[in-house]
Amino acid sequence: MPITNGTVFMPSVLTFIGIPGLETIQCWIGIPFCTMYIIALVGNSLLLIIIKSEPSLHEPMYIFLAMLGATDIALSTIIVPKMLGIFWFHLPEIYFDVCLFQMWLIHTFQGIESGVLLAMALDRYVAICYPLRHATIFTRQLVAHIGIGVTLRPAILVIPCLLLIKCRLKFYRTKLISHTYCEHMALVKLATEDVYINKFYGLLGAFIVGGLDFILITLSYIQIFITVFHLPQKEARLKAFNTCIPHICVFFQFYLLAFFSFFTHRSGSSIPSYIHITLSNLYLLVPPFFNPLVYGVKTKHIQDKVVKIFCSKSQA
Repeated sequence: MPITNGTVFMPSVLTFIGIPGLETIQCWIGIPFCTMYIIALVGNSLLLIIIKSEPSLHEPMYIFLAMLGATDIALSTIIVPKMLGIFWFHLPEIYFDVCLFQMWLIHTFQGIESGVLLAMALDRYVAICYPLRHATIFTRQLVAHIGIGVTLRPAILVIPCLLLIKCRLKFYRTKLISHTYCEHMALVKLATEDVYINKFYGLLGAFIVGGLDFILITLSYIQIFITVFHLPQKEARLKAFNTCIPHICVFFQFYLLAFFSFFTHRSGSSIPSYIHITLSNLYLLVPPFFNPLVYGVKTKHIQDKVVKIFCSKSQA
């Protein structure tokens, strides 16, 4: 790892700074992050157990919800242990190749989550707009193909990002990453060479996954609302809205944090780095923490099963 004119050639090890400007209080910041992680693990694991053990929940909507829960567990587990290692145990170093692998995992699972949200929106669209055809359209075979598709799409699209970094970028200004995990732009910004292609492909990949998903989800819910408003009975309208409320809540919190994190990394020079890095961490931690709470409170079938589990344990 030679150092020439203040630059580092292909560093084998990188060092996380954590949250710049907040290094002295990072040990305290780790407490709410750890709490959110534990709640996310417990909540999503409980969700998976309920859906797996209850045959009546083996429907497309709940299968997609289980996929979302599994994705949330994986995504939070990829970042939180290392983050707490930086905050609490002063273990900021990471091998360059391990950093690239973590980047691939993070952006892959972000893409999977976006794809699952799209699948859930399309499921609600068909269930509300074409209720008689829902069972014939959303067969188990189609659900399996959707699951494979939403997994392979980001996994394949992220690979060129890694290759462009590994093969094109040889010289780096520093080995210090102003972040708590390996994010694409945070790593690319360290390079001294022209990173236009890296930035362009990052934008392209983000649009193909997150951008298209956002547009399709928005169009699905617009069509759903149009259909619901035309229902003749008030009870039917309320029932249709209630089935969509959890999805809409999850959709908004995921994409609002995603867009803010994405654009501040690329054009947020006027925003203090500790703000957008903190929000980048929240973007990856809030959905796993928030999703099981929303679906547990707003989905009656899941709520009933949770109550049943805890009531049976208390009686025992």
